[in-house]
Amino acid sequence: MPVKGEDIALPICYAYKQHETNGVTNQAFVPDAARAERKLEEALSVESEKPNDEDIEFDPWALPELTDTSVPWAELTTGGKVKRVLIEWIAKAIAILTLLYLFICSLDFMSSGFRLLGGKAASEVFTYNEVLNNPVAGVMIGILVTVLVQSSSTSTSIVVTMVASGLMAVKPAIYFVMGANIGTSVTNTIVSITQLGDRNQFRRAFGGATVHDMFNWLTVIILLPLEVITHYLFHLTDAILAGMKDSTVTREDLDKELLKKLTKPFTSLIVKVDKNVLYDIASGVEIGDDVTLNKRWCKYKTVEVEEEFRNETHVFNITREVKVGIDRCHTLFAKVDWPDTAVGAVLLIASLFILCFCLILIVKLLNSIFRGKLASALKKFINADFPGPLRYLTGYVAIALGAAFTILVQSSSIFTSALTPLVGVGVLSIERMFPLTLGSNIGTTTTAILASLAASSDKLRSTLQVALCHFFFNISGIALFYPIPFMRKIPIALAKGLGDVTAQYRWFALVYIFLVFFILPTSVFGLSLAGTTVFMAVGIPILVIILLIVVINVLQRKKPTWLPVKLRTWEFLPWWLHSLDGLDRLITACVCKSKAEKPTEVSSKL
Repeated sequence: MPVKGEDIALPICYAYKQHETNGVTNQAFVPDAARAERKLEEALSVESEKPNDEDIEFDPWALPELTDTSVPWAELTTGGKVKRVLIEWIAKAIAILTLLYLFICSLDFMSSGFRLLGGKAASEVFTYNEVLNNPVAGVMIGILVTVLVQSSSTSTSIVVTMVASGLMAVKPAIYFVMGANIGTSVTNTIVSITQLGDRNQFRRAFGGATVHDMFNWLTVIILLPLEVITHYLFHLTDAILAGMKDSTVTREDLDKELLKKLTKPFTSLIVKVDKNVLYDIASGVEIGDDVTLNKRWCKYKTVEVEEEFRNETHVFNITREVKVGIDRCHTLFAKVDWPDTAVGAVLLIASLFILCFCLILIVKLLNSIFRGKLASALKKFINADFPGPLRYLTGYVAIALGAAFTILVQSSSIFTSALTPLVGVGVLSIERMFPLTLGSNIGTTTTAILASLAASSDKLRSTLQVALCHFFFNISGIALFYPIPFMRKIPIALAKGLGDVTAQYRWFALVYIFLVFFILPTSVFGLSLAGTTVFMAVGIPILVIILLIVVINVLQRKKPTWLPVKLRTWEFLPWWLHSLDGLDRLITACVCKSKAEKPTEVSSKL
């Protein structure tokens, strides 16, 4: 703290002066009070400028220093060197690759679990054509369906299939792919919760995960009204495809997924999900009650079945062809006749357990590996900018790398989920995570483009137009929020704000996930079913209230004098409307009630 004046003794200063005594000139050093006061003021100013450990604010978003606590190589014995090579280097590298493989497989299992639980219901949503024509409802349905099938590639491919079958026009499909962009970011947000144990790691991991959410939400908030008013995405892609010729490319030629080739040998031993059922439901094809998403039969034969129909006067014998399974799939869940919901629930629970187990061990291994000079050099390399004038291009190279890796693994969820633990442990900064996630948004659009090329010749142009709208929507968002440094700070600042809140109230992470990815889209979809009048009557007042709260919050921080005295803070509202402290105390009391009662009982006995 700055040193106070009364705590410092007044310095004794002397001045060399001449004076006469009885006509004789004498020279001597005498006390100089004025000079002493000046010295005191200088001392106070110097002391106040000195940094004090108590005054230096801790920046939780700064990357931590990776210190090396191991014994130097030169001081190791021969046995110690062999042990370090075998355990520290080779064994840990194999362990991380194995855990990463299981982590990716767990994401595949989680995706299958969500599809089995809600895939049919999600696909049936597409049959509400009147609702899909509502732009806001279309976005929310895109979020909900993508969360339920755990893949924006699958959900956008379903839309492309519907456009190809003529069940959906291009314009409402554009609103859906906007929502799919938001829904795909739920996976890495869930992954960040596994670093809940360490407050600062959780802060960084949750911020790194939600920077993807913030960018997608901001892009939709700005571009959705623009698209509704101008239809610029529709007209842009329509102009690009004006002279397009028919194509003979088939789905089999394009369904090449490198990562699936690596994980499929293991995941196919557990479960197989029949995606064709989802496409059929979305396309309006009637399926029987016995048709399941859990693929039980891999080979079928067609048999003729005679059925008898009676009316009041006649009896009819009708022969129809029925597919009968003859060879069960060699998967674990093909051997049981459980309903899809039961299989999905078991898969979801198991996948979350495997995911948490793998990520906890990966984080521990990363903490043990990323230390010392090598780790510091790697951290600097990942987060460094190009030198000189090329510094401006660093972020764009990161965007290109993010797109390339996402195309390689054919999943933005897997790519961003793999980066989230690195942000948490402090190897990757949130500022570098941001352009990588932007690149993953571009990379994930390639799946829909490939799926669109599999359409029939008469529908190829429309399906490709939907896929290109998805691509240019992401390009528009990047052009809006990345080139201008001020704009790119907005999603990063919002993500850091969410990270700070979840670090203080850790339960808020679960509330955020359920509110943003489940409750909000479900509520909007329910209002849409009630009709346009009800939707507007409820939605417009809520939107006005939200905008008013945002404006007042901004003015409270920037220009509080512009507001009435009462609106300069939210203290006039009940505590549960302006603070999470009360809710935090309530939740903490409920969770810790049993622990708090035990010491009370012991003390009463004493």
